Amino acid sequence: MTSEMLPVGLLTPIGRDLGVSDGTAGLTVTVTGVVAALAAPVLTLLIGRRDRRTVLAALMATLTAANLLAMYAPNVAVLLVARVLVGFGMGGVWAIASGLAVRLVPERRVAAATSLIFSGVAAASVLGVPAGALVGELGGWRAAFAAMAGVCAVVMVALIVVLPPLPAPGAVRLGGVLGLLRRPPVCTGLVLVALLVAGHFAAYTYVRPVLEAVAGAQPGQISTVLLAFGIAGLVGNFAAGAGAARSPRATLLVICAVLAGAVMLVPPMGRTAGVLGAAALVAVWGLAYGGVSVSTQTWLMTAAPDAREAASALFVGVFNGAIAAGSLAGGQAADCWGTGGVIGLGGALAVGALLAVALGKAPARKTAAAH
Repeated sequence: MTSEMLPVGLLTPIGRDLGVSDGTAGLTVTVTGVVAALAAPVLTLLIGRRDRRTVLAALMATLTAANLLAMYAPNVAVLLVARVLVGFGMGGVWAIASGLAVRLVPERRVAAATSLIFSGVAAASVLGVPAGALVGELGGWRAAFAAMAGVCAVVMVALIVVLPPLPAPGAVRLGGVLGLLRRPPVCTGLVLVALLVAGHFAAYTYVRPVLEAVAGAQPGQISTVLLAFGIAGLVGNFAAGAGAARSPRATLLVICAVLAGAVMLVPPMGRTAGVLGAAALVAVWGLAYGGVSVSTQTWLMTAAPDAREAASALFVGVFNGAIAAGSLAGGQAADCWGTGGVIGLGGALAVGALLAVALGKAPARKTAAAH
């Protein structure tokens, strides 16, 4: 996840160094999401019964190579090729890892283990994006990608050493994946993921230009604001994981409402209260978004307890497609209407997600409690 989101904190220096606009630099996030959205379900079908530990290690090797290529990219075209490789590796990791909790712990601990796995998403914000922005400020954006390549190599070795063998109990079939679309709670969950994640990334991909424009934030302050976002997200992940295990709908109603409000209030707060006021709202935004991954995954797992890996493939595909669509739409809004357009788009999509949760079919509460 850090590999995917790394350009968010480096958007301005990447664009300046390669001579492209913020919207074009944002394609480094968009293309990764598009490829991950396609790779997740396709790889889930192709890997068949292969040991998941071996597959995860191979995918981490791909991420290592991709970050090295990004480090040496002489122009935006080569950088986008590297980001395609990131999407391939990351989409596969997500599709497998998001459903592993049920195989690693007893049934009664699946909810807690799922929260722990998805804390990696929030940790990527806590450690990855702000650390990348800081390294980029000190040593240039290429140094951030070099550091990320090293981290990926270490994680690859750790997966081989620490994880037990994980042979698949059965291969995922295309018919099984598509058959889940006939279940109303699954469809509602996927619509929710699409709207909520697209709304977040439409705004968050361009959070640095927004903060610079509305609050006059300086580069050093951006790193601090992103760190606050990530820490709040880590808290939100565990809080939402506990809530979603009891009631996914209630938890996601709160998440959508808070996220929509925080996003839309960042510009007026930044203009009236400066960087400090904007940072406080970005932290609230992080608290809400930190619970998105674990809550939506819990929604889909409880909607399809008999087909968790197939549901994970759909979840990851839609999630990453929404990242791509959101960052692309945010780029268009940034280039056409400036920071106001980015924030308005993100807030509107979050409101749409709120309506989807309120009006759509949710998993039965007794199932959610059990899983």
